[in-house]
Parts: sequence; C-alpha cells; structure tokens
Amino acid sequence: MWYDVVMTDLTDPRPPLSGWIMDAYELLAANSHNTTESQDRQSISRERALKVLRNSEELDLETGDATHAVSRLIDRGYLYEVNDELRVTIPEN
Repeated sequence: MWYDVVMTDLTDPRPPLSGWIMDAYELLAANSHNTTESQDRQSISRERALKVLRNSEELDLETGDATHAVSRLIDRGYLYEVNDELRVTIPEN
C-alpha cells in the first residue's frame, strides 16, 4: 500500500502519487465545501482535513501519516493553501 503509485489520467498535469495519498485526496475532496468567494472552488480547513484523515476507518492513518499526506498533496499541486484553508485542485480536461 505505501509504495504503489497510481497512474493518473494522462491529461492530468499533476505528478502521480502513492495510492494511499490519492485515497486521502479523494476523501478530502469529498469532505470539502464551496468557498465563500466562489462556487467553483472546494476547500477544507487544515485542522478539519487532518481530523477527517485521522478518523477515516478506510485509511486508518496516524497523525504523522495524515500530516505527511497533506504535505505531499500540497507539494504536488493536488491541494493549495490559502491562510488556514486547503483548496482542492481539479485538473481541467
């Protein structure tokens, strides 16, 4: 689980990530909400994101793993941070 890399859509400009981190991304995207500035942007607070990941029975992550997943998602462009909000990026097709 820790080392398998998921092949993403070839049109997706973001680098691929390990399967469990992509699972974390999908979970965070599903738990995000529209921002007040735009209905087109999904966001979740960093604190809530970490709580969602730690409380997920499917992922079963410890605090350090949840923090690592969020960091990798930011580093690779799947999320970006504005103040204390994590915004979900969705590639344009």
